[in-house]
Amino acid sequence: MRLPATRMPTIDGLVLVDKPAGITSHDVVAIARHALHVRRVGHGGTLDPFATGLLVLLVGRATRLLPYLDGEPKVYAATIKLGDETDTDDGTGAVVRSAPVPPREAIERAMRSLTGEIAQVPSAYSAKQVAGERAHAAARRGAPLDLAPVQVTVHEWMATAWREDEVDVTVRCSGGTYVRALARDLGRAAGGAAHLTALRRLHSGRFDVAAACDLELLRAGAAPVLPPLAAVPSLPVVALADDTVRQVRLGRDVAGAAPDAGARHAALVDPTGALVAVAQRQGDGWHPRTVLADG
Repeated sequence: MRLPATRMPTIDGLVLVDKPAGITSHDVVAIARHALHVRRVGHGGTLDPFATGLLVLLVGRATRLLPYLDGEPKVYAATIKLGDETDTDDGTGAVVRSAPVPPREAIERAMRSLTGEIAQVPSAYSAKQVAGERAHAAARRGAPLDLAPVQVTVHEWMATAWREDEVDVTVRCSGGTYVRALARDLGRAAGGAAHLTALRRLHSGRFDVAAACDLELLRAGAAPVLPPLAAVPSLPVVALADDTVRQVRLGRDVAGAAPDAGARHAALVDPTGALVAVAQRQGDGWHPRTVLADG
């Protein structure tokens, strides 16, 4: 007698991980898939292998929320080595240029010049693509790509400690900003040379590394999984009545007052407070754009 197949319980939600140095963001995603027994895991912004800190993971059906993830600004703690520029813009590369360490005043002026909206040329060993080829792959085969400048925003950066040939900084910036490239450009703007030797992500939007679990807890399958609603804390919440929850699950428009009259999107929740969908303002009601629960 064949027993009926049993469905494994699904896990949908948000996981905050404190990534250690020495592994890629993709490695963390693979560990999460295995430990949580889920196929769908996405992350809200890559960290370089040498970098540590906050990696925001979305699991299961919550991966549908990636377009709405509250991920800006990013805040990093970094250490910049003065006097040498490397081909990777960080400590993993080879030194390509050396210069005397600039005076502190020159470095502070350079920081100010690299604040606000700036045109940044990504690092040669970045994940940027040109005609389908990754920049780091081209650089490793000795044919670096000609990367176009990208507009990024550096909201603020501040020196927190000075040493003879190093400076520790805290940087608050937009997504897509390469802190490695900032270190490189800081050296050049100050009349010297520089590269990044340490990088740690402290915040991503409203998410804080202090709330993240370590990799071993994730590997053991014991990482806290926050409900999907936790992934969109900046969206106003609209509570649905029981009789409208099914309509939303079927993708149908529903009426509902917005807690914020100017809100274009809202999180629609059922009577238990669970996220049903992210919806877009449609006249006096809401049109479901991303539905989490099945109909």
